[in-house]
Amino acid sequence: MAEKLLQIKNLKQHFNVGRPNMVKAVDGITFDIYKGETLGLVGESGCGKSTTGRTIIRLYDATDGQVLFEGEDVHGKKSAKELKKFNRKMQMIFQDPYASLNPRMTVADIIAEGIDIHGLAKSKKERMERVYELLETVGLNKEHANRYPHEFSGGQRQRIGIARALAVDPDFIIADEPISALDVSIQAQVVNLMKKLQREKGLTYLFIAHDLSMVKYISDRIGVMYFGKLVELAPAEDLYANPMHPYTQSLLSAIPLPDPETERSRRRKSYDTAVHNYAENEKLEMREITPGHFVYCSEKEYNELKAQYAK
Repeated sequence: MAEKLLQIKNLKQHFNVGRPNMVKAVDGITFDIYKGETLGLVGESGCGKSTTGRTIIRLYDATDGQVLFEGEDVHGKKSAKELKKFNRKMQMIFQDPYASLNPRMTVADIIAEGIDIHGLAKSKKERMERVYELLETVGLNKEHANRYPHEFSGGQRQRIGIARALAVDPDFIIADEPISALDVSIQAQVVNLMKKLQREKGLTYLFIAHDLSMVKYISDRIGVMYFGKLVELAPAEDLYANPMHPYTQSLLSAIPLPDPETERSRRRKSYDTAVHNYAENEKLEMREITPGHFVYCSEKEYNELKAQYAK
């Protein structure tokens, strides 16, 4: 069994938008991420997946629950020294490659910001050598170092964002929809780069996205979120072959197929929460149906799913 790098326990992130309104963006989710793996987190816009990533890395303080990184409570860290050490180990690649880079800074200064903060270069020469090395690592070259973000394409900017995240040698990277703003042809390049870097550097990823076909390609396991809840968690191949929660089934049925004949005759499934109602006394929780495949369900549904998928 691989080592648990990150443990999320009953994590909640609620936003008070004025009484009596409370937005439960993340509402009591629990999962683990193992060292060296990629966990994909998917769901429609507004389901809470990006908020989950931002709460894990402490861009938001958690309303409740725990985030344990290497066994230590992330939200329990208070001193500047503790936070600085934590920030070096966990980095984030943001969704918008246009907004996430400071337009007034050169590429060299953007990438070297973390190097400067953590004192990782002993001289200006060493600093620039590290910047050049990082640029080459992400498929750019050292001539790009003195340019500004507006001089680059979206795909190149995202590569700069990846180089910035790698600059402090992190163990864990949260990629928050890193390809959604890019052209389809560029998306594959960025994902292939991330897979290559993972192999070379032993990185662990939380890959947040809504493109289910791309998530399958990069992820070892996939979690599906719906209205702040984690409703299914399984190995990637298993999730696509045997989606068990009705919401997951509806998401997968919406993926277009390349064969026009098959696509025309295929029926899409809709997920109607009004139909999927529960009695007040029914306890809903993540239950393991088959090894490694968890579904958020009642005890009655658990027994039905066990009977259906038991080998």
